[in-house]
This record gives sequence, C-alpha cells and structure tokens, in this order.
Amino acid sequence: MGRRTTRHPARRIIAGADARREVATLAVEEPLEIRVGGAPFVVTMRTPGDDMDLAAGHLVSEGAIWRREHLPEMCYCTTVSGRSEQDYNTLSLTVSPDVPEPTTSRATAMSSACGVCGVDSIDEVRRSTHFPLDPAESLITSDVLLSLPDRLRGRQKLFDKTGGVHAAGLFSAVGELLCQREDVGRHNAVDKVVGWALREDRLPLSGTVLQVSGRASFELVQKASMAGIPVLAAVSAPSSLAVDLAVDVGVTLVAFSRDDRATIYTHPERIRE
Repeated sequence: MGRRTTRHPARRIIAGADARREVATLAVEEPLEIRVGGAPFVVTMRTPGDDMDLAAGHLVSEGAIWRREHLPEMCYCTTVSGRSEQDYNTLSLTVSPDVPEPTTSRATAMSSACGVCGVDSIDEVRRSTHFPLDPAESLITSDVLLSLPDRLRGRQKLFDKTGGVHAAGLFSAVGELLCQREDVGRHNAVDKVVGWALREDRLPLSGTVLQVSGRASFELVQKASMAGIPVLAAVSAPSSLAVDLAVDVGVTLVAFSRDDRATIYTHPERIRE
C-alpha cells in the first residue's frame, strides 16, 4: 500500500531562542481514483490506507449501495509490468446488478477538505437514506458520551506522528470502540468507518455513536444518516445546516464534546443523565 507518512526537512523558530533544524513527519495526501464498472466515478484526495473502506463508504454516502452484497468485488488497478506505488491510487469496483449502476456524481475532483464538492446542483447534495432512524429514545449515558473524545484520541497514532489528520471512531452505547480511522480529510475518515461497517455486514449502525475529531458539518450528519447512525458527536462546532439536517433526519447531534462538557443540539432524548 502507499505510504501514510513522509519526512521533510524543516526549521523551527521559538521566541527568545535560536532556530533549529529538524526533520518533520508529514501525513501523506495523494489522489485516489474510484472507478465503478470500469468507468471513472470520482477522484478524492486522501491519506493512503483503508482505501477499500473509503471507496465502499463513499458509495454508501452517495446512496449508491447499502448492503455488503451490493459490492461483490474491489481491486487495485495494476500495470502490466508489475506493481508500483502508483498502482495503489486507483481502485476498480464492481456493483451488483441488483442496484442501479451509479453515475459520475462529481464534476470536479474532491479535495481532502471537501465532502460534497463537485455536485451539479443543491438538490444533489442531500441524499435519502435507506436506514431511517427510529424515534429517539435513551441510548447512551452522558458519562460515556463525554469519555469518547479521550478514548478516540488515545488511538490516533497517525495524528501523534504528524499532527495533521482527522479521526472518526465508531463506539457502542457502552463506549466500546468498534472501528477507528484517520485521514487528512474528516469526511474520508468517516467514509472509512462506514465502509468498514458495510464490508463487515454491520449496516445499519443502529445503537452506535460516531465520534469525530473536528467540527460537525452538513456532510458528516448526512453520512451518519446514510449509515443509520443515531448519534454524531464532534469536538468542535456545528454548522447551521448540520443542525437543520440533524433535526430533519433524526440524528442526535452533539458538539463541543471535550474535557467534561458537551452541547446537545438535536434529539437529546438519546442521552440520559
């Protein structure tokens, strides 16, 4: 697989002290082309690793697939002369004939900061989930919820090395970590978690909490909804559109979840004191 980190010379300056040379560890950012049925589908910038989870999760987020049997085959495209590092930047997917073959949904390449870039219209941004959430009812205690950021942070090995990646962790209602992924793009980290769940035949992810390391955006609420995740918690702020969508789709949206506090914006019934 491709490298997840690389090294680069740097010069550190500190107020009141002499500058010093060092070698910095950087998170790798490279393009991944996803092809469906032999045709280009999307190019996204990502950190190499868990690429098949990323591709599967992206198709779930797009509403193209929602069950493991919908994705019978995935493989890296390779050259005739043999494998090279570049071979791991193109994935070929085969979609089951039981579902409509997805068409190219993005007019431009997606950067690592963008989850809904390249759609042709506002109407295309919002997807209809195959896993509508049940009415909100008690799911997780506030104590367990408040412990999740630290539990996720303790598993962020790539962040420890680079300081430059986001993380997403899927937890059970009692705080058990089910899956954790890191990537330069926060939406990629979530897609990798959702793709893992699809490949493990765990969708819908009812009874789980998705904890993310960044802010709560519209795209992350939508990804949670598409996977049937009832609670999304973020360490930073939510956007207005994220809150509006969470209200509509029934997701419990929690933000500023750090230290010993958090703010619940929607459907608080799932969090019990």
